[in-house]
Amino acid sequence: MAPSKKAASFDKRKPKHSDDPNRPNRDAKPGMRSAATVRRLKMYKSGGAVRDKKGRVIRQDLQSKELPNTRIVPDRRWFGNTRVVGQKQLEQFREEMSAKAHSAFTVLLRERKLPMQLLKEPDARKSEAERKRTILQVESFDDTFGPSRKRKRPKLSLDTYEDLVSSVGDANQKYEEKVELGRDTNVIRDDDGERKSGRDNIFEKGQSKRIWSELYKVVDSSDVIVQVLDARDPDGTRCRPLEAHVKRNHQFKHMILLLNKCDLVPAWVAKRWLHSFSREYPTLAFHSSITNPFGKGALLSLLRQLARLRSDKKSIAVGFVGYPNVGKSSVINTLRTKKVCKVAPIPGETKVWQYITLMKRINLIDCPGVVHNKTQDCHESTVLKGVVRIEQLEDASHYIPFLMERVKPEYLTRAYGISTWQGCEDFLTQLANKSGKLLKGGDPDLNTAGRMMLLDWQRGRIPFFTLPPDYIEGTDLEKNQASEEGGDGQEGSAKRRDETLVPSKRCEQEIAQSAQAELMRISVELSSQLQRGIPQKKGLFPMEDRMEGGQTGTSAAEETGVGCEVDSVDNSSEAASDVVDGEADLETWQGEERRCADTDSDTDSQIVEAGKGNKGQNPEEDVSDSDSDGYGAEGLSWEAVLKSVQEHEWDLDQNDEEDED
Repeated sequence: MAPSKKAASFDKRKPKHSDDPNRPNRDAKPGMRSAATVRRLKMYKSGGAVRDKKGRVIRQDLQSKELPNTRIVPDRRWFGNTRVVGQKQLEQFREEMSAKAHSAFTVLLRERKLPMQLLKEPDARKSEAERKRTILQVESFDDTFGPSRKRKRPKLSLDTYEDLVSSVGDANQKYEEKVELGRDTNVIRDDDGERKSGRDNIFEKGQSKRIWSELYKVVDSSDVIVQVLDARDPDGTRCRPLEAHVKRNHQFKHMILLLNKCDLVPAWVAKRWLHSFSREYPTLAFHSSITNPFGKGALLSLLRQLARLRSDKKSIAVGFVGYPNVGKSSVINTLRTKKVCKVAPIPGETKVWQYITLMKRINLIDCPGVVHNKTQDCHESTVLKGVVRIEQLEDASHYIPFLMERVKPEYLTRAYGISTWQGCEDFLTQLANKSGKLLKGGDPDLNTAGRMMLLDWQRGRIPFFTLPPDYIEGTDLEKNQASEEGGDGQEGSAKRRDETLVPSKRCEQEIAQSAQAELMRISVELSSQLQRGIPQKKGLFPMEDRMEGGQTGTSAAEETGVGCEVDSVDNSSEAASDVVDGEADLETWQGEERRCADTDSDTDSQIVEAGKGNKGQNPEEDVSDSDSDGYGAEGLSWEAVLKSVQEHEWDLDQNDEEDED
């Protein structure tokens, strides 16, 4: 007998939870909810609108999910080319975009909404290997060189016979250099018994895989990359392969150059380096100090501007990278006005990257010092750049001749009190005898004396600075500023004197006394925020080196007034909300540094002299090393340097056009 079919089938699966409506009503155990009970309970819970994560109403309760019938409004624009970019407009936009993309002073907003891949040339998006693979698809061998060729002559990279001869000569020269370096292993050489010694491990500092992994973490996590340079040798401590990596792989990250330790060089040298580097990237002069910093307001103002441009992000990260012992951690401590990173006058103190919160919208990232492994620096240059710890050197006296080649003899005389010497070994012998560094038997310890000199070199006790490669002695970059200030310098000074004439009814003595009292009151109120120009180390450079080209007399800074940096505290509610953890000691800086300029009247000159006495400055200190050296009353601020660079480039372009005409 065939089994009978059931009238109705139901779901025999066990319910997953107590609110599962897919459960049988029959054969329910005592205490279990039936499907009808589950549906009734869900009806009780309903009655609210559906919202998204931000609390906005997506759909009201009991709202139909079916879309209503829509009607398109008749318009002739629907039958034309709307929102279509032509080839001419796209080509024009591509040219303008390529010019702006290579500029470090422009910021592209909303780059995600722009078709950046369409703006690039098709060949530029392909690599060299891809171009070589596709060349046979474009032009086959038979169409180029076969009997059915369609062109008369092949497309060669060289047009004339002279170009071919010169290219062969260049290739031969490159091969000879390759043979001299020993890169061609097929060449049989005569064994003269000499072998090149292996590179010591201490010279590989900053090049390990762990250090570079820390660097790539910082670069990937940062929106703004600040490359810290040593103001004594900015070009030597600049990592150009890192800049190329950022340009190639991180086009929309901002790069800033920071000239740290600017107190160890004359002001005109810092001005020259600022003018040279500002053509490529935004460049700032900086002096790291928790109590008496310089350039802090300019850097904070620039970071605030970049944070406002990145309004689509809750916060931006600023990574500090550079060579070892250039002062990356000291810059972060200066910005926070407290010690948040370990610092030491030796390289390799920072081991791993770390996050430091500066404000609510700005985070700082400290990175270990990194040295590019493809650099052509010799051992001596590596030591003098401060990459190697001095105590790890076996023979420190070996590097002293290279040190003495970079330093003027009068600098060594001022530093160590040794007037005359015959060679490097004689100098080390006199230094060891003078400092009491002797071995057994009274022999001078040249190794210890060499370490003393290298330590003094790294810590800035020996004066040293380099000049930009495009520096020409005797050039004047302030010619445009003289014309802006009223034509001739005498006319401008006379104009300022006419504007600040004192009424003749009052006595000059009363004016001087009242002005001095007012200056004393202002200096007391702003004593913690007042700083005169670039801080200079006392007695580091002689008077003739503080002036550019050894000139003496009135400088540009003296004509425009002795500059003083006043960083005002922003007490607005916006600035107060940026302070983290309620720290009142974190100063928020408003804009660039404001300068206190004097006038040429007799009373104002007395005020300036009284201000100098209150600051306790050295009377032999050169006034030309002020912050306004070379850039007028605005000083070495970001706006002043950028304005000077733009004017200088405009003059060069105008001269080129005149030459072409």
